[in-house]
Amino acid sequence: MKTATTNYTWLYKVLIAACFLPFVSPALALAAGITFSLLGWRPKNLQQYTSAILQGSIVLMGFGMQLTEVVAASKNGFIETCISVILVMLTGLLLGHLFKVEKNISLLIAAGTAICGGSAIAAVSPILNSKSHQNSFALIVVFVLNAVALVVFPLVGHTLGLSQEVFGNWAAIAIHDTSSVVGAGAVYGEEALQIATTVKLIRALWIIPLSIVIALFNKTTNGKKVAVPWFILLFVVAILFAYLFPSYSSTYEHLYWLGKRGMVVALLLIGSGISVQQIKQSGFKSFALGLTLWIITGVVSLIALMN
Repeated sequence: MKTATTNYTWLYKVLIAACFLPFVSPALALAAGITFSLLGWRPKNLQQYTSAILQGSIVLMGFGMQLTEVVAASKNGFIETCISVILVMLTGLLLGHLFKVEKNISLLIAAGTAICGGSAIAAVSPILNSKSHQNSFALIVVFVLNAVALVVFPLVGHTLGLSQEVFGNWAAIAIHDTSSVVGAGAVYGEEALQIATTVKLIRALWIIPLSIVIALFNKTTNGKKVAVPWFILLFVVAILFAYLFPSYSSTYEHLYWLGKRGMVVALLLIGSGISVQQIKQSGFKSFALGLTLWIITGVVSLIALMN
């Protein structure tokens, strides 16, 4: 048994190294982790580092965000973004209650839908102290719906004759991950791409206030201690540092790349913690919640933008 465990640990070290290759996507890493876990190959000595890797990756990704673009983008649509984020979060929690989904999973899916998919889930999960299977189900929902959105959104846009501006805003609001927003915008047109990217940038920053709010309400079992999301504050510091010292731009690019690759490693480890029993317990309900919330968000936001 000892030899088997050692072999599995060695295997995951190889997989972690592979996560730094450019063709290994977050979805692929998560799928690999889940596959090996379902085969019974779990890295018992590595999952303890998942939370630290998640938090560190988020901080490093802050070096890749341009403060000037964020400030410029924030001047437009701030109130609309605030309202939509709050409504999506509340709707997600309500649906979670109706579908009898675990609270942490409901919060993670709602955060991913309201803000920026996997990045939001990765930021909120350490604050919630959520379990690996809870993170996995939320991420699976996001990745599946992202793939669907890349095909469905441009088709719907062309069918309804949406303008570049309307489509760009719609994609940024209703598609989870920034990468999929950029992909859908690029397919639809150059103007749609620019608008979608800018609006999504505004929404991505809502990770910060949302994380703080969740931390304030997420008390430990004794009801006294509150988990402070220090890594979110460091994320802000990274953005400011990159702005104040622009001469190190090449270094910031490397740090941002390291953060993105670190996120891939974290998803591999998250996937490796899932089990068949956990899938039976929460899988279908979680996906039903995510799909319903996504449809509501997409339809309501499209109607609002068209009117």
